[in-house]
Amino acid sequence: MKKILLLALSAALLMPMWSCSDDDKAADYASYVNLKIGTGGHGHVFVGANVPFGMVQLGPTSIPQEWDWCSGYHDSDNSVIGFSHTHLSGTGIGDLFDITVMPVTGEVVYARGVSEDPASGLWSPADRSKEVAEPGYYSVPLTRYGITAELTATSRVGLHRYTFPASEDAAIIFDLENGGCWDSVYDSSIIPVENEKGDIIGVEGYRYSSGWARDQKVFFHAEFSRPIASFSEEVKTYGNEFVRKASYGRCNLGKTADGEQILVKVAISPVSVEGAVKNMNAEVPAFDFELAKSQAREAWNKALGVISIETDDADARTVFYTALFHTMVAPSEFSDVDGQYRGSDGKVRQGDFKNYTTFSLWDTYRAQMPLMTIIHPDMMDDMVKTMYHIYEEQGDLPVWHLWGNETDCMVGNPGLISFADAIIKGFGKDISPEDAIKAMVATAVMPDRGQDLRMKYGYIPCDIYKESVANDMEYAIADAALANAAEYLGNKEVADIFRERSHSYRYFFDPETGFMRGRTTDGKWSEPFDPIYSRHGTSDYCEGTGWQYLWLVPQDVNDLAELLGGREAAVKKLDGLFIAPDHVEGENASPDISGLIGQYAHGNEPGHHTIYLYTMLGEPAKAADRIHQVYKEMYFNDVEGLAGNEDVGQMSAWFVLSSLGFYEVEPASTRFWFGAPRFQKATVKVAGGEFVVTAEGLSDANPYIQSITLNGQAYNKPYIEYKDIVSGGNLVYKMGPNPAKWF
Repeated sequence: MKKILLLALSAALLMPMWSCSDDDKAADYASYVNLKIGTGGHGHVFVGANVPFGMVQLGPTSIPQEWDWCSGYHDSDNSVIGFSHTHLSGTGIGDLFDITVMPVTGEVVYARGVSEDPASGLWSPADRSKEVAEPGYYSVPLTRYGITAELTATSRVGLHRYTFPASEDAAIIFDLENGGCWDSVYDSSIIPVENEKGDIIGVEGYRYSSGWARDQKVFFHAEFSRPIASFSEEVKTYGNEFVRKASYGRCNLGKTADGEQILVKVAISPVSVEGAVKNMNAEVPAFDFELAKSQAREAWNKALGVISIETDDADARTVFYTALFHTMVAPSEFSDVDGQYRGSDGKVRQGDFKNYTTFSLWDTYRAQMPLMTIIHPDMMDDMVKTMYHIYEEQGDLPVWHLWGNETDCMVGNPGLISFADAIIKGFGKDISPEDAIKAMVATAVMPDRGQDLRMKYGYIPCDIYKESVANDMEYAIADAALANAAEYLGNKEVADIFRERSHSYRYFFDPETGFMRGRTTDGKWSEPFDPIYSRHGTSDYCEGTGWQYLWLVPQDVNDLAELLGGREAAVKKLDGLFIAPDHVEGENASPDISGLIGQYAHGNEPGHHTIYLYTMLGEPAKAADRIHQVYKEMYFNDVEGLAGNEDVGQMSAWFVLSSLGFYEVEPASTRFWFGAPRFQKATVKVAGGEFVVTAEGLSDANPYIQSITLNGQAYNKPYIEYKDIVSGGNLVYKMGPNPAKWF
């Protein structure tokens, strides 16, 4: 048994992680958030306690390990196997659910259990009628045990408060076996921790698992508000291909009085148990649940207060602030309070920056990461450094990074796009232009994931690589982003090379059908072809159809229009997208193709820019019509209020950015194209002060922008520059009933 001394801590450690001004405290933005939006259908959102961008997402984990339980929670199910400290939000693959804590009474079976048998494991039904889910706080009664669970969190520490009934055999169990969905533990350890008197005051250990994150290591240190009576361990081993060791630690409380509350602090670390101890001492030195809860809410009020809106529609306000909340669950911190983190090569490193993880970049490069450059400029240098260090450690910029592991999930080079986007907006100045270009070029020419074929043939042939059109077109977007960044950094030679490569989509355009189609190594078209057909994982497209992938050329809309026969023909074709059959053919069609308006699929990311092509093609009123339709049909205050997977903030970031009346379409761009504002007024805190967006006369009867002024001057462009947003100022839309063109 390990003995530790609890050191006295300075009063400074009791200060909240996020300080709040009087203005921040005046508005309780957290009260507008409905954490249940997206918990039904296929939203896959996290429900529990966390702080903005925190390492810890502490919430309930359910029995099912199916697609709709990727976050561990679904509105249709009330089973709870325990409260885990890591969760994903809105993903299409499940992982994490590390260090699960379950309060119990009496003897239990050490297993996940099955919902058909109440005594088959640790699990309990939850009384959802008494559930409380708020930013930074979660509570629910566990009916099997008569225990009420309450949770709050800091960035690296989860704080539990369990109210027990009268019991002779109460316990708190640490479950290191059960993760979620694709996660599987391969080694774990839990040992008791004693104080200098020999009392057992906590436990600590680690959990190593393999899943979506192929080699995930989580270390933890936990302490109880009173010493426990005894500790016992249940160890399970599995043979098969390799020996797998999973542990359960039963922390026996002994007798509890009715209503007695036991608190548990659990700190986690990607580095070591010692790191977890430091994290706990720094963030939660005392067993003060109410203080931690209030600090978490203050953190959320400060974060959500970055945008204040004016509206008479209470549901619309809830949808907006819930969306803003969802954009701040991740990327999540991935370094200890002393700066140590676990690199992509598995080595522990000392950082002089805040390291991050949970980069769902194929989704988030489109809106969530550009939104962060506006409302979280203080985080962006560390984001850029994180991506650059990932490149140094694994040889390329991240694709989909999870707990220090490259999952290589999804297609293209999305990390390159976000990296380049941040660079041209002035972030990452600690990285030299030469090093930044080197990282991007190395990523763009890495001979894996179909890039070797693209460099050999000029395109990715469909007869030797699955999802060839999707992969190639995403690589082309990344090439354009690289070209933009290289030009910004003064390297015209590199810019010219990758600008040319960014046109590889031309190989796939079939002028006879008017769609992007797969091509074989000998240049023939993939057959048969149906623009509404999908075959998940094995067709020429990734989570999409020919109708949807036709428009995946945000880097060169003018050229796409020329391929389609000119602007007028392109607009007519775009009209056709929204009136095409609103279903997908194919027995194994991708379930991600959702939120259909014709063949426009708002429930999946490849189409999120598409409506804004109307503005780029000179038809802003058509963009406004479709954007308002999406506002009404795809985002609402209900458990099924999202059109598809939340995808770690992207689905919500589209709503947040679009609500301001603009959206970044082009890769690594400084231009945000106008669409349709959602609220009468929005005030955004930016680096230069406040950027105030006013929509004069906005109503259902006045949905169209008639004219725009910027800082009192007439504005005649179809887009606004990034520098004009973040400098602060006043953007005024004059709205009216009739379609208009102000540029």
